[in-house]
Amino acid sequence: MKIGELAGAAGVSVQTIRYYERRKLLPPPTRLGSGYREYQAETVRAVLAIKQLKAAGFTLREVRDFLSLVTLQPHNPADTRALVEAKLCKMDEQIDRLQTLRQELSDRLATCKCCNPPTATTAGGVHRRRRVLTRERIYA
Repeated sequence: MKIGELAGAAGVSVQTIRYYERRKLLPPPTRLGSGYREYQAETVRAVLAIKQLKAAGFTLREVRDFLSLVTLQPHNPADTRALVEAKLCKMDEQIDRLQTLRQELSDRLATCKCCNPPTATTAGGVHRRRRVLTRERIYA
């Protein structure tokens, strides 16, 4: 399969395929007599695996390290486990930081005078409050 076909099948650009090759994330393709790159069908799975690892928060360096661990035969399961556990730990730390930041922003929004004007009394003595949009629903 040619580079455009690979890119289309994997849902990435041709430039992404070339970049992954330069970063040694993909094996070098064979070259046809015309100079075109010729890829094996399993390269689509490799590109999809790279996309999945990136979506999980892996850097390209971590992707390369992980792929090299699992493709080496025989591979060392302890090394693979250590790499994944280290990444999980980093992800947990990032989740904690994001949850802390989210709580701080939520607290500021709840106490912000410009976003939460004082309750106004309308004709008839009914108190109206401005609607506040949150992730879960709109409170009236």
